[in-house]
Amino acid sequence: MTATPKQELPAPPPQQAAPADTAELYTRADVPRERDADEGDGVGEPANTSEVEAPAPKRARKAPAAETGAANAKAKGGVQPNNVRKLRQAAMMSKAELARRAGVSPLTIDRVESGCPCRMDTKRKILEALGLSPSAREQVFGPDIDQG
Repeated sequence: MTATPKQELPAPPPQQAAPADTAELYTRADVPRERDADEGDGVGEPANTSEVEAPAPKRARKAPAAETGAANAKAKGGVQPNNVRKLRQAAMMSKAELARRAGVSPLTIDRVESGCPCRMDTKRKILEALGLSPSAREQVFGPDIDQG
């Protein structure tokens, strides 16, 4: 018999060593552990109440946009009362609807209604959305401070 030459198989690719900080990739929750005798049965509350975490403290309530807007207006130049809210409600429009028709954000409408100053262009857009002419500006927004 003739001997057949043995075929050599290619060597498997070298395995990369795990990084040294592999232990940091796993948390305690990932690793199963044995239960102690004094622990609960996994249903309901644990037997040892010292392990129960205290609830997180509640955060302070954030002030609504109307309150912060009014505070910012006082710091910037004062609140100037206007009739935008009355006219919007008389037209049976929501703030969102007026904002959509005027092409501004509902937050802008909220700020304007609370008396915060706004740009002349914003006033013009609101007047047009309410179906009013620019000459009605003083009846809606009050006298201009600049014109005194």
